[in-house]
Amino acid sequence: MAEYLIFFNQQWVGDHDEEWFRSRGPTSRAVIEDMRAEGVLVFAGGLVEELDQAFSADATSGTLTLTSGPFSESEEWLGGFTIIDVETEDQARYWGGRVAEGCGWPQEVRPVKGGSMRG
Repeated sequence: MAEYLIFFNQQWVGDHDEEWFRSRGPTSRAVIEDMRAEGVLVFAGGLVEELDQAFSADATSGTLTLTSGPFSESEEWLGGFTIIDVETEDQARYWGGRVAEGCGWPQEVRPVKGGSMRG
């Protein structure tokens, strides 16, 4: 089995009215439930959009520094992600497509390097 990360940047969502977003909730939750039923779901979740709720931890200088806000200012930031554990890349592609259809915006799919760290 191999783990894959399916994710989107918040800016890929696009501009939609509240009704459109309400309509996406059931479709995206249905995909997650299908993943759970198939036994491939490791984790799925969206991130809060308020970047002032983020903080950064940096120890590259040898001293731990905690800073309010994101690590770097950027035009794009992570909006949400799903981790799956599947047998093949084709299965990862399938689930990435299902997530994109369920959410209604693009997703990127990448293999997780080094395998699972789950106990």
